[in-house]
Amino acid sequence: MKLSARGIILGLVAVAVVVFIVTWAELVTGQIMIGFLQLPPVVLALLFVLALVNRAVARWANRWALSAHDLAVIHIMMVVAAMISSRGLMEKLIPTLVGQNYFADETNKWAQLYFPFIKKWLVPWDPAGGEKQWLAVRFFEGLRSWESLPWVQWLVPMLAWSINILAVFFAYLCIATILRKQWVENEKLSFPLAQLPLELIRTGEGSSFFRNRVFWIGFVLPLAIFAVNGLHNMFPTIPSLRLQFNMHEFLRERPWSAVSFFMAFLSPAAVGFFYLLPTDLLFSLWFFFILGKVQEVTFVQLGLEPESAPHCGVHLPVGAQATGAWFALAVYLILVSRPHLKRVWQAARAGRGVYDQGEIMSYRAAVWGLALSFLVIIAWTVTAGMSLWLAAFEFIVFLFVQAIIMARSTSEGGLLMTEGTFTPIDLVGAGIARNTLGGANLTVLAFMDGMWTRDLRGLLLTGFLDGQRVADGVGLVRRRLLLVFGLAVVAAMVFAGVLHLWLPYSKGGLNLYPYIYRSHNLQFVTENQAAMQGPVPTKLVYLAWVGLGMAVTAFLGWMRVRFYWFPLHPLGYALQSTWTILVFWCPIFLAGLCKAGTSRYGGMRAYQRARPFFLGLVFGEFLAAVFWTLVATVSDAPAPAFPWP
Repeated sequence: MKLSARGIILGLVAVAVVVFIVTWAELVTGQIMIGFLQLPPVVLALLFVLALVNRAVARWANRWALSAHDLAVIHIMMVVAAMISSRGLMEKLIPTLVGQNYFADETNKWAQLYFPFIKKWLVPWDPAGGEKQWLAVRFFEGLRSWESLPWVQWLVPMLAWSINILAVFFAYLCIATILRKQWVENEKLSFPLAQLPLELIRTGEGSSFFRNRVFWIGFVLPLAIFAVNGLHNMFPTIPSLRLQFNMHEFLRERPWSAVSFFMAFLSPAAVGFFYLLPTDLLFSLWFFFILGKVQEVTFVQLGLEPESAPHCGVHLPVGAQATGAWFALAVYLILVSRPHLKRVWQAARAGRGVYDQGEIMSYRAAVWGLALSFLVIIAWTVTAGMSLWLAAFEFIVFLFVQAIIMARSTSEGGLLMTEGTFTPIDLVGAGIARNTLGGANLTVLAFMDGMWTRDLRGLLLTGFLDGQRVADGVGLVRRRLLLVFGLAVVAAMVFAGVLHLWLPYSKGGLNLYPYIYRSHNLQFVTENQAAMQGPVPTKLVYLAWVGLGMAVTAFLGWMRVRFYWFPLHPLGYALQSTWTILVFWCPIFLAGLCKAGTSRYGGMRAYQRARPFFLGLVFGEFLAAVFWTLVATVSDAPAPAFPWP
């Protein structure tokens, strides 16, 4: 079926709306991270409202109502917009390009250490012009009333970075094309993040979704909770409902007090969503999280001083094991996909065939497009100053380990958030003294790690995979999605780029969300500083724990293949140390209890009857997030904190 002009136009309007809401909520409000989840709350909430309105329109003037295809297109474009305007791109890119210059001073000596290795086209300021240049100062402190935004100075670096960004995004699209048939048709993954949007999109086709009273009970519950907390912010005499607990308040004695980050976030939406996941995966996710804490306690009890893992909030042995699990899972996915990948390669060489019919692009285009985009990424990174071998290692690990395992965690596990436990340089630095890499490599790594290999939330690869699944659910021809994805990416980059430049220059970046403007954008500049100034020791013990994690993952995978009843899923072991599980372990545990209880005492019938209630929890909390974002935008009233940081 052809795409309708109405669906595309409304999709572009929705892109602009989503970009504004996400940017304002996350940067100005700073309490509602409404766009960085892999099923962004803003998208699901707006789709919910759109479906309600469309249902009403269909009753009075059916010819004006949107078709399921139109709703699917609008949903897909909104997902892309949310990811690009949040952690998927703009919240990383723009602050990273100016942070070094503004925060450089005589104490950190960044001007002497980094500036000589920064290409002039890489940043909007002059690397030879010293620290705290006007462009950077006004970005973080705001323009004076008589000053104008320096659009021209930003044009060259934004265009230059667009080459790298579009190459990465096209690589995502090629990977999504190559993986789709294996994951959807051969392995029959459930793609949980596509199921809720499909429920809404199908409401005009006889679905009783909105007529279920149990659904509305679940819907009202989170609305009431966040209404109370929102009113508490406006009127402090109204008591608030606590939704997060620091478990260290209850674990005050050693060795329990020595465990790493341990918070319980009570999110009704997370409980509702995880209720839909397979029981064995739910059990594995919280079991391995708790097992990690037990390991930490054991190490402390044995007298070992706890040391944090490089890029996850746990102790080093636990985080390194999870890192090893990622690599083992990546190898496993390749091995089980060998028959499919062989046929993909044959189709790519032949140029035409029946095996790739119906895909978003031909396998020839996907395979050679992936190769070309990878070469463009490497050439761009080498031109920026990085060594060829290091650039290749950086992006092989990012694209074919980190991105694919995160996509698997959403396609199979339905996790709402993607995040890793390591960066490629962690592995390099464990075996090779990081200072031997040289100043040029460490400088470009500070940009690349900040942009791509850390804080993986908003990973567009999952949007491309879930978008294809949504299209399948409404009978939309996948080949049409190439235009949909392309328009959404370009429009979102333009809208978000303009807004993410205007906002800090208007309000001052220092007055906006601190993590974006004073933390993540400086993280790798700060980390690489020690290596720029002198020798840094290797950490071979890290690699030893990585090897153990690979071995344990291989064992878990073998057990699941050998014994169908084996309850532990290797994906749960791999994700145990990610920020995703650190945030959602408690809702996962509660959802597991609810699902086990309904299934045990009422069977599948009880599970199905309870399902609308848990769906209502999801929609109610996400709609509350959008409502309080709009209230904060209009009135400057403080928004309540939502429990998905």
